[in-house]
Amino acid sequence: MSAAKNANLCWGQRYMWLKYHRLPPGERHDTHIVLRLAIPHDVTVANCRAAINYLTRRHESLRTTYHLDPGPEPQQRIHPPAALPVILATTERDGTPAPAEIVERICTTDFRFDSEWPIRACVITTGGVPKQIVLVLNHLAVDAWTVREIKRELTVQCAGFSSRRPATLEPVRNQPSDLARHESSAEAAAVAARSLAYWDEEITRIPADPFAARRAPSMTPDCEPVARSATLTSPALLDAVRRIAAADQVWPSLVHVTAYTAMMAAYTGLGTVAHLSFSGNREPGPYAGVMTCMFAPMLVTVDCHDDPRFSELLHRAAERFELARTHSCAPYDEVVERMSREGSRRGEPVRLGSEVNFIKQRSSEARARRTTFTWKPVPSAWAYEEADTYFRIDEWRDAVVVGFHARSSIMGAADMERFLRGYEAVLLADDDPRISDVTRRTGFSAPPTPRGMPARDDLTMAAPEAGQALAEVVRQVNGLADVDLSDSYTLAGGRALRIPRVLALLSAHGWTGASVHHLTGPEPLRALAGRLIPVTTEPLEAAVIEPPRHALTQP
Repeated sequence: MSAAKNANLCWGQRYMWLKYHRLPPGERHDTHIVLRLAIPHDVTVANCRAAINYLTRRHESLRTTYHLDPGPEPQQRIHPPAALPVILATTERDGTPAPAEIVERICTTDFRFDSEWPIRACVITTGGVPKQIVLVLNHLAVDAWTVREIKRELTVQCAGFSSRRPATLEPVRNQPSDLARHESSAEAAAVAARSLAYWDEEITRIPADPFAARRAPSMTPDCEPVARSATLTSPALLDAVRRIAAADQVWPSLVHVTAYTAMMAAYTGLGTVAHLSFSGNREPGPYAGVMTCMFAPMLVTVDCHDDPRFSELLHRAAERFELARTHSCAPYDEVVERMSREGSRRGEPVRLGSEVNFIKQRSSEARARRTTFTWKPVPSAWAYEEADTYFRIDEWRDAVVVGFHARSSIMGAADMERFLRGYEAVLLADDDPRISDVTRRTGFSAPPTPRGMPARDDLTMAAPEAGQALAEVVRQVNGLADVDLSDSYTLAGGRALRIPRVLALLSAHGWTGASVHHLTGPEPLRALAGRLIPVTTEPLEAAVIEPPRHALTQP
């Protein structure tokens, strides 16, 4: 390959594209994944560099940049193979930065998507001998399956160097550009149409705001954090969940989804509980092994109106999860547009701000002998995504670790602890409790009567030039003949995938104040123009990673 080539974003990448641009500069490290690999004996620094460079040569996703221009849609640009800069960090006190300092810096500095590959590499040495490879990867280029494959390939290569035997890796049959081309085919369009029809039906069934009865006014005391985070580590849950899963012949992840559904039904008082789960979208087929981000959120709704027992709720959750999974292959930006149109129809935003994620961590150990509850630092980066809750279940080798983020406006500290401890109690109960039993045992106060539609934020009257600038940028980016400011961005014809380009052009014309969240909602463009603030200074660019003076690069 002698020149770069372009391709559209793959469907899974579109979810991460919007997620990345929801975060402000300086907070986008929330989309980074860190991979650490211990180095076997007799492997040299040169071997490590060779293994990393072979990895990027094999997989286009690791030598790709992402661009708002030149076409109407964002593009991924695949670059020819080249040496990746490798930072060398030594544990010796020789005046150079310590490994922890270097790793912290490369982990927390935003990637510059238009000029930097989505991978950074550091080799930590002692006495010149490599001890560990640290890779920082951006989620736009990889998912959990991809990360496992990267680790496997590096492990095989390093083992080959150590044993002095050539490593053999399977040939790469398809690349992300091949997947993107397939997703533009008529066959893929038919699959997407079925999935989007499922979303259309489900969106109309869910409440606009599942936390309407609990949501506090947007103004909170200065001492109140915007969100909280906590974890519950339970060795007892590991075997308990596996026993339930084996008895009912379901995956352990579905047992956890059911417990989460029961707790949310108890907390919100709703008869229909909905959340976003995640599908890997790697069904058997020619593109199952593509090394890129392919996972996507899927909407799971479960009926709880008749106060079912846990065993019945598990059966329902399994059915609904499987139905959602069979309709998970769709371009997520088009899902966002459907949510916006439904919000316009109802006259209020439709919120899907609760996510549940189940991850196996076979190599991790908690070494906990009993249940422990721990408060974590305020999840400031997550709070920018405008989600209400994020619930993550990590199945470790010796325990289940449940992490919970929740906005303070919908759940206080006491209820967060009740939720996590109640979650464990539901799964350890031996009497097949009903949701009403869960509510009583957990001790949640009864949800008050919903306050109705919350008052809209006071918006400054838009200056005429702000409305004109917004209308012209939306028109230009989306190729529209004209734009009616009484419409929302979506109703005016704006495409969700182009919102980052809209925001970039607004900034270039001297306007800030709008966000991805604002443009994906049902708010009229005239109201959005009232959010715009004129700026006179150039926007700051993300910091550039400069290798320290002891960095090694392969010529």
